[in-house]
Amino acid sequence: MQRNVVLQALVRLAASLVAIGALAASPAFAGDRANLNILGYSEDGRYFAFEEYGVHDGSGGNYSDIYVIDLPADKWTYGSPFTVEEGGDAADTPPLAQTRAKALAKAQEKLKPLKIDTPAEILVLLGDGVPDADGKSMVFANTMCCNPGATEDGRFTLTLKTFPAKLNEDYCTDMDSVGYSLAFNDGATTTMLHQDGATLPKSRGCTLDYRLYAVVAPFEGQGSRVAIISSYPFGFEGPDRRFLVVPID
Repeated sequence: MQRNVVLQALVRLAASLVAIGALAASPAFAGDRANLNILGYSEDGRYFAFEEYGVHDGSGGNYSDIYVIDLPADKWTYGSPFTVEEGGDAADTPPLAQTRAKALAKAQEKLKPLKIDTPAEILVLLGDGVPDADGKSMVFANTMCCNPGATEDGRFTLTLKTFPAKLNEDYCTDMDSVGYSLAFNDGATTTMLHQDGATLPKSRGCTLDYRLYAVVAPFEGQGSRVAIISSYPFGFEGPDRRFLVVPID
């Protein structure tokens, strides 16, 4: 997520004062960890929307970012993300729910015309409290009616790999930033769903790691299954957590 100019300056200052390698690896430093709210799919399955929200590290202000993705084109729609940031001082920070409501109202200019009202079904989820999981591989199946835990016979595997990639920003120069690739195996064939180049997109930030977070599908609707990936760009006090989506079908 893009930061404002002041925050970018603070990030650069922080980067010059710490040993970045130790910062990225040590659990003693904390960034802000965005939460995820899946808004759903459009009626025709072409568009997918989600919200990431939380409290900024450093400033303490609330934020909510709503993304609307054109799945066949694998890109944000015009105007996305719809962002609201508020507060930064305990005395003037409104409730997080208020910030989120403002972002949702702002995003209605896209959500309503695109008819994004089909809910998503979670096929697999790596929750934040799962210990000893590296988030680099995920196995899932399509659901079927109606016994508890009933799935179709086919098994699918997502494999995420990271590799060195640069961000052309001064504050990232001394950090071990990475890109990622995502492969999908349907039991017979492996398809590369995403492959970063040697340079990270500016909107990604100085990303230090990625983890598979979830796979979702339209609930009783049409559209692509979507892989949701946690990304960890460097923030004011350490790695933050944000979200990326990759269409599977």
